[in-house]
Amino acid sequence: MGELSRRNMLKAGGAIGAIGALSMATPAHAWTWSPQGSVAGTGAGLDPRWVWDEEADPLVASLLDRGDVPRVNELLRTWTKNGQPLPAGLPADLRDFMERARQLPSWADQGKLELAVEFNKKRGLYLGVLYGLASGMMSTVIPKEARAVYYSQGGADMKDRISKTAKLGYDIGSPNAYRPDGEMIVTCVKTRLVHAAVRHLLPQSPYWSEVAEEEIPISQRDMMVTWHSLPTTVMQKMVSWKVPIPSAESTAFLHSWQVGAHMLGIKDEYIPASWAEANSQAEQVLTPILAATPEGIKLADILLNLGSSVDGGILSKPILGAFTRFMLGDEIAGWLKIPREPVWDPLLRLSWRPFIAVREGLLPFPLAPEAYWLFDEFLRKAALLFLSEARPISIEIPETNRPS
Repeated sequence: MGELSRRNMLKAGGAIGAIGALSMATPAHAWTWSPQGSVAGTGAGLDPRWVWDEEADPLVASLLDRGDVPRVNELLRTWTKNGQPLPAGLPADLRDFMERARQLPSWADQGKLELAVEFNKKRGLYLGVLYGLASGMMSTVIPKEARAVYYSQGGADMKDRISKTAKLGYDIGSPNAYRPDGEMIVTCVKTRLVHAAVRHLLPQSPYWSEVAEEEIPISQRDMMVTWHSLPTTVMQKMVSWKVPIPSAESTAFLHSWQVGAHMLGIKDEYIPASWAEANSQAEQVLTPILAATPEGIKLADILLNLGSSVDGGILSKPILGAFTRFMLGDEIAGWLKIPREPVWDPLLRLSWRPFIAVREGLLPFPLAPEAYWLFDEFLRKAALLFLSEARPISIEIPETNRPS
């Protein structure tokens, strides 16, 4: 592999010394973001590339090795609401972990979480298309994420995989996200179990091992990269579109995702405390690593074809491709082999910001050209596609990697 392996570094003289050696060996990837900028305000400052989930990982590996996963998945299908008791019959070690994992952090602010609901109500249509076409498509040019998705069990059925990913965006944006009758806590805890299973299973895949830069996938750094592709990218886009957002609502939206990061198993010392810190961390861990991979190109093509199942023909592949180019830029669109669209590309460049202004009441309503209504309908259909609950979505622990 291109980098020193974790196993070899540990043999060479301990985790802390190894991390220091790695930082000297690969200064371009050195971790420099300070834990003082985190919600914890302090921390060891270890490079998150070498930190995973010390609680969930050995537990789920044990469940897989013991053959308990089918029974656990069957039981957990009935656990759907945050305040619902855990199902009877779960293995004791799993039950103990889940009872701890379902608790909100002590720093969770219920007032901010309530205000985040107002933000999501006002910006729901923007959020739908941004989660799908900015964050979702960006995931295909995050090399480690694209490879992990492609070679894991989820890569064999991308429609199912995207529905489960979209559920996270749907649940965090729902009015009762973290309330007892909501589902965000359940979704996070189940996703944490899935991540632990992938860490155990994926290194056993000869296909993933042949192309992976790491020996264990989904490190804390990888999780923060994905996190930045969601709230950080979404807020950056809305700011660039000049969507008027009260500062309290902006902070509340960030807080809902800070809590979500904690519930997904990300250590508090890596979770940015403010948008300024989020942007600073994203500049180090997200922007420089974006690149094309064969796996990412294939995944992008699958995602762009998902629109064919939506009625009305509004979400055709060319329009989804044009929106992806508009959201992520010409370079990334080129990496993903997305062709230019002679009608939609210029229409988006010229009309999108006026459309936003019309929706926000900054331009007189009667002057809106017909294209703005087409945009509005696109947003509604995009939200339906990426954040729909048209059928029950069950997040389950995988037992295998992608079939060969």
